[in-house]
Amino acid sequence: MNSVIQVLRNAIATPEVKKKLLFTAFIFLVFRIFAHIPVAGVNVAQLKNLFAQNQFLGLLDIFSGGTLANFSIIALGLNPYINASIILQLFTMIFPKLEELSKEGETGRRKINQYTRFLTVPLALLQSIGMYALLRSQQVIGVLQPLELFVFMATMTAGTLFLVWLGELITERGVGNGISILIFAGIVGRLPVVLGQTASTTTSENSINLLIFAVMGLLVVASIVFMGEAVRQVTVFYAKRVRGNKMYGGQSTHLPLRLNQAGVIPIIFAVSLVLLPSLVGSYLASSSNPTLSSLALTINSLFDPNGWTYNIFYFLLVVGFTYFYTAIIFNPKKISEDIQKSGGFIPGIRPGGPTASYLNYILTRITLVGAFFLGTVAILPTIARALTGVQTLLLGGTSLLIVVSVVLETFKAIEAQLVMRNYESFLKK
Repeated sequence: MNSVIQVLRNAIATPEVKKKLLFTAFIFLVFRIFAHIPVAGVNVAQLKNLFAQNQFLGLLDIFSGGTLANFSIIALGLNPYINASIILQLFTMIFPKLEELSKEGETGRRKINQYTRFLTVPLALLQSIGMYALLRSQQVIGVLQPLELFVFMATMTAGTLFLVWLGELITERGVGNGISILIFAGIVGRLPVVLGQTASTTTSENSINLLIFAVMGLLVVASIVFMGEAVRQVTVFYAKRVRGNKMYGGQSTHLPLRLNQAGVIPIIFAVSLVLLPSLVGSYLASSSNPTLSSLALTINSLFDPNGWTYNIFYFLLVVGFTYFYTAIIFNPKKISEDIQKSGGFIPGIRPGGPTASYLNYILTRITLVGAFFLGTVAILPTIARALTGVQTLLLGGTSLLIVVSVVLETFKAIEAQLVMRNYESFLKK
């Protein structure tokens, strides 16, 4: 705890880092202001009634930071951008040209980000149409004329692109990953409302259950921190080399392999997809076609947030995306080549291909532990709600995972900024 406080003090005392922190806080403020600017023509009373009756929409609203319940101009949130990112990363593994582009360093990354933004636009337009159809079926919004519908869709799409821009500003000029931080800000911004709803429904009969739920939440947070910091150290030795009259190398170091190498991204990806069937079901429920209505009933029944199908699907998505994203950000072959070029080797393992296979062997197994942990924590609150009967705490393990993971990653980013500033000042001396 003292180290955390010390790092924060050092960050505030360092002008460049303090400036980045203030800029990030300013973007937070802008985000919350826009979250309360409603779209014209929406029946707010009917909208609140709809969210009170539909648990899926309440869950979706938490991840939008309350922008959906207010139906603000940024109601779609970052979901279209996240979906576009998933599609582009899948394409990167399928199409050789995109794979080559992803290996071109900063230039390639910027190009892929540009393609992601381009793909975000049609996805946001499609989701805005779906949202309009859903709200119209529930009489939250009236029938719009073609021009009004175009303005509605354009507003929703512009809101998403605005959030993407804010996220990129945080990444470039602030601290941490901007997209993750905005999702974090949305969840934290919605937290007082959720806690208020829980407090208003708490009675002497269920207060013990609420206390049990809170203790479980604290244990989950502690386990997330522990597992997030868990590292497998791989020893790397460097051969001795003689240059002139000096001898170099002969030392050993460690290659840290994190248990959760992918961080918070798999969770965000999984959330964006696990809520999709329920959204489709809610849209089809208003159809006059008996077949579509029956299909909607089946989908809503299968993907009820408290149902087994939803939670198993969610668990498998978290596990799958953990492996998928780990494969993207950690390349054992490239790491083994870098070790070999620098004259290093892992004891008992031949350089080159065998080293890459060994690293992949270790990473596959520790990622399995991390992936199953993330998946278990994601569905654990659903089990806890079933046992305790506390239904108003919709935050769930996903929110805890995102909040704790983003806090840890942002804290590490602040530490990295401090180390870099100290190193730069040392070089100037």
